[in-house]
Parts: sequence; structure tokens; C-alpha cells
Amino acid sequence: MGLRRYFKYFLLVSVLVIITVSVLFFQKKEATKQQAASDLISYSFQVRPILSDKCFACHGPDAKKREANLRLDMAESAYARLKDGKGFAIVPGNPEASEVYKRITSTLPDYQMPTPESHLGLLNDSEIGLLKKWIQQGGKYEQHWAFTAPKQNPLPEVSKKDWAKNEIDHFTLSKMEEVGLEPNEEATKEQLLKRLSIDLTGLAPSLALQRKFAADDSEKAYERMVDELIAQQSYGEKMAVHWLDVARFADSYGYQNDDVRTQWPWRDWVIHAFNRNMPYDQFLTWQLAGDMLPNASKEQILATAFLRNHKYTEEDGVIPEEYRIEYHLDKTKTFSSGLLGLTVECAQCHDHKYDPISQEDYYRLFAFFNNSKEKGFEGSAGSGPAKTPVLTISNADVKNLLSFVNSRDTAKIVLSVMGENDTPRPTHILNRGVYDAPGKVVTPSGLKAVMKFDTVKYPQNRLGLAKWTVSKDNPLTARVFVNQIWQEIFGRGLVKSTGDFGMQGELPTHPALLDWLAVDFMKHNWDIKRLVKQMVTSATYRQSSMQTNEKREKDPDNIYLSRMDRSRVPAEFVRDIVLSTSGLLNHEIGGASVKPYQPKGIWEATTANRGSLTKYVQDQGGQLYRRGLYTFIKLTLPPPAMIIFDGSNRDHCEVKRQKTNTPLQALVMLNDPTVLEASRVLAEQTSFRKNSTEDNIRELFQRIVCRSPSTTDVKLLVEYYDQELNRFSKDKKKAERVLNVGDYVHEARVNESQAAAWMRVINTLYNMEETITKS
Repeated sequence: MGLRRYFKYFLLVSVLVIITVSVLFFQKKEATKQQAASDLISYSFQVRPILSDKCFACHGPDAKKREANLRLDMAESAYARLKDGKGFAIVPGNPEASEVYKRITSTLPDYQMPTPESHLGLLNDSEIGLLKKWIQQGGKYEQHWAFTAPKQNPLPEVSKKDWAKNEIDHFTLSKMEEVGLEPNEEATKEQLLKRLSIDLTGLAPSLALQRKFAADDSEKAYERMVDELIAQQSYGEKMAVHWLDVARFADSYGYQNDDVRTQWPWRDWVIHAFNRNMPYDQFLTWQLAGDMLPNASKEQILATAFLRNHKYTEEDGVIPEEYRIEYHLDKTKTFSSGLLGLTVECAQCHDHKYDPISQEDYYRLFAFFNNSKEKGFEGSAGSGPAKTPVLTISNADVKNLLSFVNSRDTAKIVLSVMGENDTPRPTHILNRGVYDAPGKVVTPSGLKAVMKFDTVKYPQNRLGLAKWTVSKDNPLTARVFVNQIWQEIFGRGLVKSTGDFGMQGELPTHPALLDWLAVDFMKHNWDIKRLVKQMVTSATYRQSSMQTNEKREKDPDNIYLSRMDRSRVPAEFVRDIVLSTSGLLNHEIGGASVKPYQPKGIWEATTANRGSLTKYVQDQGGQLYRRGLYTFIKLTLPPPAMIIFDGSNRDHCEVKRQKTNTPLQALVMLNDPTVLEASRVLAEQTSFRKNSTEDNIRELFQRIVCRSPSTTDVKLLVEYYDQELNRFSKDKKKAERVLNVGDYVHEARVNESQAAAWMRVINTLYNMEETITKS
């Protein structure tokens, strides 16, 4: 029995040893494979940027500047025998036999590349090493990264697993660890709430909301606040602002003879679509081809106003065909830049110099829009409220079908929408892009460089284009939208060039994260609210915006996301913060655009004295206190205060606003009637409170700046209030003049000296950089 027992133990130990050895072997093999994969040089992400910077000027896509008939951006040219018959630019596997390698390592001025006279500068040792290793590995060219289908690879391994709140954090932390950066600690609850409220609603959090969040110490407090803010109607208003930029939404037709247009019901629909969380694929389909869906409803047709938001001429003497073509060129640009993130318009006059898009490709895309019923000219200013084809919305429609449309009166609403000709209009390639130089006839098709347009699956009309666009096989649509939302929340896209995912665009800072999010977005039914929640619940988003010297030196642009972005809020939200914190904000959702305070005379200086927009007629009452996205945008003169704060002028598709800091912005905050009136109204209300000066200041500071003031803050503001109160008590007429601003009714029996002093304090708070900054 002892021998038999020994034999069993021997077998058991042997099996365990074999299993252990096998596991270790396969782990080592897998580790070796992963190491080999990590050592593999990528043409798209490592090699092409070097070639583009140093070589493509003479050996790239531009035929007019090309030397030696050599293109280093194409494998077949790079591998082919050189023009002089002496060797090859790239010999896969053999750098020493490759002319490229020999010339970039040469010190002979007549032989080395780049040439001294090109002033491009020599390659450094790191760049030379990368090119050498790439050639050794076979010198393989790859399809452009944005034209390959995104893949959802496993999450990266990180050392601080406890830091991660969700999948996003694995990708960002992995990058931080690669470059030796540590994530910031979590921001304070006050900072987080203000950040969240601005990102999800565009408004500062109310005092009640601040107190509610401060009192909730549970683990789920933050997530509950995210859900509460996303559920508010103001979420749709905030999300709509970016889409209005993409759609070049405005309230006038543009050009010199500018007149009012009535596209605002489409804006109401966009707000409604975001609030009810319409899936993004449906959101796009309706806007591109809602009129072509089976038994299309009025709501689906209304959505197509997206394509009709471009400028229209109302000037006599124009050539209708020229402008009809111009309108469809605009649609093509809006589609390609806003939805696909490509500079397709570069191919209007000739083949694209950098991206694989020919002029024929461009006009095949243009052909989808060229069959619209719209005309190039319908008459001079004042001839009608909308351009053919139109959608008429009646009171019955608002009551029964389109309840989200905020119609304030009983008049019918007419707006421009899409409609197809029964007989397809032939589309020509236009020589040099000129309307009266037609060439070859082409049929509609999606961009073949992006994805094949299968005419069996996709009809050759706008509905087919919509289906091609939102196909889960399309490598761009989800990536581009995810990147736009990331930009809105984090201040900078994972691809910095938001409107250019092409060859000349920026490479993604976190390509694996972008792909993971794009695939996850599509897997979960293109759910926009879920995508937004993913981002704002990540540990990456919750970080403090504090910047250390080390982080400033290693990562000045914060591309590795080891801190949160700190930036001024968009133009519309500057106004919204002032109105909401003062209590003046009119929370009405939707409706026609409004005309708040504006400097006198500037409209009159930009009109031809024709049409209904010759003079600026300011609104009255509650319309003066609507949110920024409802401000009337005249294309020939957008709202000046918003333009000063980098608002979009809306004359073309815009996916990314510029960010500037100028003295004019400070002057607006000091002198704008809305800011002064908000300060006055809140000051008059404050003057009636029985609290101490210190308590009033603490509450005002919390309300406007959205954090508790420090002892120093309170001391300075108390001293300032006492100083101003003393000054106004001695000169009550001056107090009257200070308070004489804005149309909002004054509080009865107000102590003017106290109110004027409080107005000075409140105006100071509005002029603090922190007030209109998301940190």
C-alpha cells in the first residue's frame, strides 16, 4: 500500500510540474509575442510623421514639387527602381541598401537628404533609428489609421488599478505611466459640481444644488449628481450648442441683402433629440434623409433642415445655377467635415493633394445633394420666410405631432427642408470647380477611401448615403463624434484636428482609447448620454486642474491627461452663468431667437437698407433673459459680445472653436448691459436681506463663483463694500446713476446707496476670471 500511495503522489506531482511548466512556457511565449508587437514600428504613427515633416515636400503627393519622380508616401513608388536606375529608395529588410537610409545618414552636402537648401533640417538620431528599424522589419506601408476599422483591444495593464473608475482610465493611466507622470488627486466637491454642471447643462449650479451635493457623503453621490444633471432639460440646450456650430445654424440668410429666416424649429428639434437621447445613428439619418424614409413624418422632414442652414443670396442679378451649385458645395463640406472629419472640399477643383480622394470622388459625394429641389435664387429680400422646398408647421402640428416646437403665437411656421426631384439631375465633374465648366457625368457614391459604397445595400440617394454613414463598418463616423464629445468635455480632442482625420491631420494622442470608445459607442446603440456619462464619471475627468512644474515641463499641453483642463467657458455660457446666478434667467425651452441688448448702430452699418433686418429692434420683458443659444444670429453681423468670446459666426460648418484671451473680453464683463443689469438686480435683492455683510458676501460668493470664499476673500470684499457704501452715501445721485441700467423692474423702496455698493461687489465677482472658468 505504501508503494501504491507513493506512486499516486509521484503522478500528482508530475502532473502539477507539467502544468506549471506549460503555463510558464505559454506565458513567456505570449510575453515574447507582446514584446515583439510593442517593438514593431508603425508606419502610420511613427514613420509617416517623419517622412511628412522631412521628405514629402520633395517626394510627396504634390506633383508640381516632386523631385526624381519619387513618392515616399506610396509603397509602389518607394520600392521601385529609382529614375536614374541606380538602386531603390527602400529595400525592405536592408537599410544599408536603401537610398533613403544612406542619404539621411550621409554628411556629404551634395548627397544627404534633406538637402541643405531645403531648410528642412537633418533627421536626429532617434528619427534615423526609427526609419532604420522600420526598414529592417520590412518597411511595410499601412493604410491611414482613420480609414481602418476601429478595434476594441483589451484594456492596458496599469500599476495603479485602484485609481481607475472605468475603462477610460486604464488607457489614460497607461500613457501617463509611459512618460513618468502621476495623475492628479481628485478635485474638490465644489470644483467637481461646477465642472459637471457647466459640462452637462451649460449653467452654474444653483445654491440649492451646491448645498445638496455638499451634504451627500455617500459613495454614489457623484454618480447621482451626474444622472440628475443629464436628466435636466438644460442638458439638451447645452449639447445643442456644439451641433448648431456643426450645422452652421443662423437666423438670417447672409450676404448683403440679409433677411430673417425661420429655421429655429429645427433647433427646437435638436434640443428635443438630445434630451430624449435619440441614438446618434438615427439622429444623423433623420437629418441627412428624413424626408426619404418610408411614410416620412413631419418630424423626420423637419430634421432635414440641418442641410438647409447654409447661406442664401437674395441679391438681384445673381446667376441662379452658380448659387445652386454653391449651396450643394456647402452641404458637401458640412457632411464631410462635421460627420466624417475630412477636408474633402480640397478636392473640389483638383485631386486632394494629401488624402486619397480624387476630384471624381468629390463630385460623386456632391451628387447626393445635387438632386435637391431647391433653387439658386428665389427673389430679393423680403420675398418670403423660407426657400423651396419648405415645411409648414401649423398650430395643430404643434399640438399633436411636434409638441417640442415652442410656437409663441398662432401664425404658421415655414422653414426650409430637403426634398428630392423625381427625375435624377445629372452631376458633372466641374473643371477647376467652376459651375459653368461641366465635365464627365458621375453617379452618387460614398468615398471609396473610407469604405466601399455597396449599391446593393445602399441606394444611390441621400438615404443610401445616410445608411453608409452610420454603418458600423464605417471607420470614421463613430470616431469623429466620440472625438467631438471628448473635445467638449476635456477641452481638446483625442485627435486635436477635430475636423481633419486625414493624412495632414493630427495623430490621436490615445489611439487605442479612441477606438475602444468608438466601438463601445456603436455596441451600445449609439447612446449619447451613456457616452457622456462614461467620460464624466472617469477618474481622468475628476482630477484636479492643478499644474505642477514637472507637468508643465513634461506635458505643457496636457496631452497625457495627468490633470484636468482649465479653460474659459464657451461664449453662450458666459451669458448663461451671469443670468442664472443672478436669478434673471428665463428657463423657457426653445422658440424663436431673441434680440437682447446690443450696441446701437452696428446693424445699420452692415445692411443695404433692404429687408426686415435693416434696424435692430431689441426684445422686451422675459425675452431679454433667454439663454445664449437663443440669441439672434445675423450672418452679416453675429452678436458682438459672443464673437469677442470666440463664439461661432455660423457662416460655415465649425467643429472646433478658437480659444483666445483678449482685453476686449474684460471690457465686455465690465460694461455689458446684461452683466451690469444682473449685478444690479441681485444687488437690490441683497440690500433687503437682514444678514451681516460677511454672511451676504459668503452667500453671493458661493452663488456666483460656486465655492466657499476664503477668509482673505471675505475680508477684501467687506472692505470694498464699506468703501463703496461710504462713497455712495455721500453722493446719492451717483448711486442712482450706477443703478440706472437695464429694463428689469427696480425693487421698491430700495436703499440706493446700499444697493449701489452691493452692485459694485457683485460686478467684481462676475469679473473674477474664476467665475467664467471651468477648472
